[in-house]
Amino acid sequence: MGATELDCRGLACPAPVLQTKERIEQEHPDEIRVTVDNEAGKQNVSRFLASQGFEVYVEEAGSLFHVRGVLRSGGPKSPVPEEPDKEAHHKKIMVLVATDRMGQGDDELGAKLMDSFIKTLKEMGEELWRLVLINSGVKLSISDSRVLDDLKDLEEAGVTILVCGTCLTHYDLLNEKKVGETTNMLDIVTAMQLSDSVITL
Repeated sequence: MGATELDCRGLACPAPVLQTKERIEQEHPDEIRVTVDNEAGKQNVSRFLASQGFEVYVEEAGSLFHVRGVLRSGGPKSPVPEEPDKEAHHKKIMVLVATDRMGQGDDELGAKLMDSFIKTLKEMGEELWRLVLINSGVKLSISDSRVLDDLKDLEEAGVTILVCGTCLTHYDLLNEKKVGETTNMLDIVTAMQLSDSVITL
């Protein structure tokens, strides 16, 4: 069909992405225009549309973002954002980090332990498939993070790092993120489904 529009103002993550996904699955539009009123929604909807085979254009109008997706020739992809390589023989492990320090007790010690954990993650090799940062774990991705260079090294090595957009917004850190992709709960749940195992901290 032709074009369709969605007004997602006032909706928190992941509602704009879920409504966009549902509209695409129901109507199969050639063009879709989604209005959101926050930076995380703009980034998440844009990335989702791109993953579904749309060229993405964003217009800002005051506090609003109009995200327009125009279907590329060849049609949309599967609703699943990205599937693991079926030819690969190694496991796909997802590590979910929900804090910027490890364990309970002494916060200074916990921060040192988390730094050590992030620096040691590379020892998992090719089995490390996704690193997901949520809640205060998103603080590991910002400009003054002690492990920022380690995370960048992991990303350059092929590890996909997903950083929760809702969490970044909550801590007012959306503009401070220096590594990884701003993500939403739909991507996180999908990654859980596709991984062979999930390690949670």
